[in-house]
Amino acid sequence: MSTTTERKNKTHEGRNVKRFREILGIKQEALAIGLGEEWNQKKISLIESKEKLSDELMDEIARVLNVPAEAIRNFDDEKTIYNIQHNYEGSNVGSGSATLNAGSDTSTFRDCTFNPLDKLMGVMEENKALYERLLQSEKEKVEFLKGKLVL
Repeated sequence: MSTTTERKNKTHEGRNVKRFREILGIKQEALAIGLGEEWNQKKISLIESKEKLSDELMDEIARVLNVPAEAIRNFDDEKTIYNIQHNYEGSNVGSGSATLNAGSDTSTFRDCTFNPLDKLMGVMEENKALYERLLQSEKEKVEFLKGKLVL
């Protein structure tokens, strides 16, 4: 069984290039075009299978992907998943708006939720009432103008 420290030395740079490319939604063909005429999808596939890439190649790939080369080299799936699981707002008691109100009852802020559909329905009801008032006003205006024309 390998430990995290053992795994740290065995980063697979080609796989990291693939991960970044996929995260950014870039196809192998598009990366090949960005790297130049001598590149094609097959070469990108070979690059992604290599464990270690030259500094020059890594810098060029990083330039095309518009990310730092060190980010590609040091990318770690486990750390990324850990960060996502533990750093989004609301994942722990002290996060979000509750921390802005020190000294207050933080459970009030955590439990305070609303249904966006309820808000939307309220706005739609307000619009309906406004439309009905506008329609009534137009009807009154038409009746007034009819009365002026008859006389």
